[in-house]
Amino acid sequence: MSACRDYYLTRRKMLAAATGTTAAVLGMPLQRLFAEYGKAHAPMADHVILFWLGGGMSHIDSWDPKPGRPTAGDFSPIKTSVDGIEIAEVFPKVASQMKHSALVRSVAGTNGDHGRATYELQTSYGQNPNIVHPGIGSIIAHECEPLGALPSYISIGGMAPRAGYLGQKVEAYYVGQPGERDPYLAFPEGITKVQGNRRLDLLAKMNGKMSRDLSSRELKATETALEDAVALMRSPALKAFDLTDDDDRALARYGETEFGRATLLANKLTSTGVRFVQVNRGGFDNHSDIFTAMRGHGAVMDPAIGTLIEDLAADGRLDRTLVMVLSEFGRTPRVNDGGGRDHHARCFSCLMAGGGIKGGTLVGASDEDGILPAERPVAPQDLHATVCHALGIDYTKTMTTPLGRPMELVKKGAQPVSELFV
Repeated sequence: MSACRDYYLTRRKMLAAATGTTAAVLGMPLQRLFAEYGKAHAPMADHVILFWLGGGMSHIDSWDPKPGRPTAGDFSPIKTSVDGIEIAEVFPKVASQMKHSALVRSVAGTNGDHGRATYELQTSYGQNPNIVHPGIGSIIAHECEPLGALPSYISIGGMAPRAGYLGQKVEAYYVGQPGERDPYLAFPEGITKVQGNRRLDLLAKMNGKMSRDLSSRELKATETALEDAVALMRSPALKAFDLTDDDDRALARYGETEFGRATLLANKLTSTGVRFVQVNRGGFDNHSDIFTAMRGHGAVMDPAIGTLIEDLAADGRLDRTLVMVLSEFGRTPRVNDGGGRDHHARCFSCLMAGGGIKGGTLVGASDEDGILPAERPVAPQDLHATVCHALGIDYTKTMTTPLGRPMELVKKGAQPVSELFV
């Protein structure tokens, strides 16, 4: 399989490190050698499927129930396929796949605002008016070699973070309705293929001349987007976006819903080489009537996510595909007067499976009411470092922005959650 760039310790890196007066092995200072060992490894995963739950999903009503406590809410905990791990009753299919999964119950965010929290959980950085940091999908698309003709980074059912200083080449390709062809990747009605190709050739010549004359970074980005779109339009790999009649049987298991279709499509896309697929679902900002809302979310999400993990394991692809379920924050343990929960960033949960993750693992814990981490706090940037670690990416790598500013891929100080890995 094609590997991610920069995961191995090259001779050049070894020679560059062989300086200083510290006692060394093979010419490398011991301190540097150990630091490099922590980053240098073959990738455990080739693909990531991120379920992004916009609005802030309640951790107590999903992955971290608090039975018998005043904060427990309406749902009972249910046993999973791993002794000692229980989750909320609205996720029975996921519970059956806990043997393949892990839970981090001590994510400690810093922002209770939707926009700022989303930015932090998607990029590892706080918002800054002077720079746009790339989302984790763009980082993976940038650092890992493409595995096919399709875009390396695809977002389904919602917009994804921008690529920022990494550039247009690793922006997400957006799929609105899963299973439907992109109307912008076909010539308009009445335009034959020959006519359309002539127009595209003429447009390429015009853009090329303008680009040479103006040398504009924005124009270059537009030109790159057009070239990628035309290449995709002409690629036979485009059929991977279709959900055919053969997929109807699978949809009966994933769920005949937009989320079920998106999840099945994510499975198909990663099987054809797409590196990173983000499946978006909103509606979690439940300041009122949260238990009705969460029952509805569970009915849609549980069969899709549970079946995805089951199918990836059965196909032998789970080991190389990292599945994540994440939101920008959790919700307050206290139920408010409207029967809802408000924003709560100080402690929430993340579910992960596959991609080198040790199944049946529980990392961290919240306190008895789910208010604060009681054990092993995990910062948002640590989740990013964990994803990079799984894909063999050096998360401490420094890039240079177009303005000449050095910038680490993941916020400084991040550490992978080592307990998750075998």
